[in-house]
Amino acid sequence: MLRPEAMQAWEVASLAPGAESDALMCRAGEAAARRILALVPAVRTAGAVIHAGRGNNGGDAWVVAGVLAEAGCPVRVVALGEPASPVAQRARARGRDRVAGASPPADVPAVVVDGLLGIGASGPARADVAAAIVAIAYDAARGAVVIALDLPSGIDAATGAGAPVVRVDHTLAFGGLSWGVLLRRDEAGAIEVLDIGLVEDAAPPAPVLVDGAWVRTQVPVLPADAHKGVRRRLAIVGGAEGMAGAAVWVARGAHRTGIGMTRCAVAPASVPVVQMLVPQATASRWPMTEEELEPLVAWAHAMVVGPGLGEGTKSRALVERLLVRWRGPVVLDADALNVFAGEPRTLGTLLAGRPAVVTPHPAEAARLLRCEGPAVLADREGSARELARMLGATVLLKGPPTVIAGSDGALAASASGSPVLGTAGSGDLLAGVVGTLLAQTLDPFHAAQVAAWAHGRAGELAAAAVSTRGASLDDVVTALGRVWSEAASPSDADVLATLPAVGRAP
Repeated sequence: MLRPEAMQAWEVASLAPGAESDALMCRAGEAAARRILALVPAVRTAGAVIHAGRGNNGGDAWVVAGVLAEAGCPVRVVALGEPASPVAQRARARGRDRVAGASPPADVPAVVVDGLLGIGASGPARADVAAAIVAIAYDAARGAVVIALDLPSGIDAATGAGAPVVRVDHTLAFGGLSWGVLLRRDEAGAIEVLDIGLVEDAAPPAPVLVDGAWVRTQVPVLPADAHKGVRRRLAIVGGAEGMAGAAVWVARGAHRTGIGMTRCAVAPASVPVVQMLVPQATASRWPMTEEELEPLVAWAHAMVVGPGLGEGTKSRALVERLLVRWRGPVVLDADALNVFAGEPRTLGTLLAGRPAVVTPHPAEAARLLRCEGPAVLADREGSARELARMLGATVLLKGPPTVIAGSDGALAASASGSPVLGTAGSGDLLAGVVGTLLAQTLDPFHAAQVAAWAHGRAGELAAAAVSTRGASLDDVVTALGRVWSEAASPSDADVLATLPAVGRAP
């Protein structure tokens, strides 16, 4: 995922010395046209209306129009005016020749292509662009499938800001994905990143997009003779009185991710609640003395500390005592972070370079960094990376999109997810997934990436199986069990990565 200037630099670096970007534009338009033919077969009969802007995005649109016309599709191009660049002018000349003999599309075309504005556009849409956005919305309301080239017009590729915006069914991104698209996934529909021949070695530093194909190579295999110890043991410390559910959801997430055993250290009043709701877990009260702490430390392979723990001096003292006595892998979430608000270096000293993942949402990250929440939202990558550096730990900054920053400066992002996950307990469930993978791999950066994607994917599956509004966290837990065995979708040679549409269905 790239900022617009980095994407443009990558395109230039991928060109042969002295060459112009005609070849890239042709490859982008041809790849998009092939995907349109595959996604909407009715385009061969009902045709396509293609909106072409003045920039290079409009040049891409002219290439798409030409390829569809040569495939026998009825095509009409609605151009906003004279292309601004020589490469777009040449694309229009070639496209005009190809479209000249095409028949007009049906009154309600099968496809409307948004080629109005590209990743270099910013600021409010001009009057003619705004009028074209209204025209696209009109055809969409009558049943046309709307497909954007690179990103829906009106969205700022760097920030996600912008209005009015074309609301599309599919976004076909060229070579890479912009942050703005991830931040406005409601408008972007199903997203595909298409291979347009960019040179991999010339790619600028950027967060790696975590996807299902990569995750499937990273999940540790459980051997045929695996027993509870092989699958590892996870201690969960949290669950104050009245907040036992937080520890319960951590344990449920861990068991759906393949942990061997869980032990919940919770407030005395929460012990029977945990025992009843997660009978496969053991439960005991918080370890308040060294003698009580020793059995937990000796038993665990990893710990999750914080969910439902509560704030205050007693909670902080418990976290400090645990981190001093326990030197193994740890996940810190929720109140284990809140009790160190404004003191990230103190927490980093306690972590002391061990395998660790911290899982703040933006408000918790802001408290640690002593800044305002909007500042974190405005620069998710920078905030996550700075916090990881200060803590010496992997930071999983909850999304969307979720940003994962390693203590060594590595950066990844996961865009999987659904509004289903915007509910109490969802972060606790995620902590259980992270804790299990950390216990089994001892690799905090990889564990956080896999967990973020799997948790998000479970939300997507729950929404598809029930509904976005009607799915509960129980449905997400059920779906999480299916994520690990989900078969990879057949991939098209042009497609580098895919993201399903979110936020559309009730």
